[in-house]
Amino acid sequence: MRGEASRIADRVSRDSLAPKLRETGEDAWRIGNELFSITNVLDHNVQLERALTDPSRPVADKVAVLNTLIGGQAHPMTMEIMTDLVGRRWSRVSDIANAVEDFGVDGMMYYADATGATLQVSIELAELHSALLGMPVLRSELSDDSAPAEARTKLLNSLIGSSDLNKVTKRLAEHATCNLRNRRYLQTIQWLINKFSRHMGESMVTVTTATPLKLEQIKKLTAIYTKKVGRPVHINSVVDPSVIGGMRIQVGDEVTDNTVVAQLQHLNRTVQASA
Repeated sequence: MRGEASRIADRVSRDSLAPKLRETGEDAWRIGNELFSITNVLDHNVQLERALTDPSRPVADKVAVLNTLIGGQAHPMTMEIMTDLVGRRWSRVSDIANAVEDFGVDGMMYYADATGATLQVSIELAELHSALLGMPVLRSELSDDSAPAEARTKLLNSLIGSSDLNKVTKRLAEHATCNLRNRRYLQTIQWLINKFSRHMGESMVTVTTATPLKLEQIKKLTAIYTKKVGRPVHINSVVDPSVIGGMRIQVGDEVTDNTVVAQLQHLNRTVQASA
């Protein structure tokens, strides 16, 4: 959990620079990627984090460190973001990396906005999350911090590399396993889904069924969950014949599983427990 100083620094910095980052349009793709790379460097170099967050060190010295690290290579907006961040106070040295990652995700969202792909990316992330719910071994391997990042990334690419997913979806999915940041893979994907939903001013409701939902069902679910969460919702319909029947509904971290396969699994566990 971030301390008060870090929460304020993150929020004020992102609020002040969001308009400029949004205005970069398709350049936001490059900026987001650069910020993800910087996040990874910071996560693996606590000395650098200390150098950039030391409150007793002049901001000019910190900017000089940035110039040595990324000056002349990074997009001007990336440099502006980093310069702003090193000028703020942080509760913990590691919190600056969290803020850089937040900006990286913002960059990807603004690129998706600029290319008209925001809703598509949000839906694809939800579909990826839904698919991985039924792949516990794969989820575990994507979250294995004892394995090299290259191995985890290669595994992910074997799953989605040849798919028609939007490149933002692929990049976010890759970031989630390339740099685990002390999170489980599925946890990061859910965090990204929530960020995109807030960005669109909606909540994503993922409904998994054995056959496609009918229009009447989608309208009913939309009305029910709009009232339940208190804001507009988007119904992401996922078809998975293996659930046999019923519905699995996910809103944020909350999952209600009334599928036939879930009931059979529960029954099987009950029988085994009583044996």
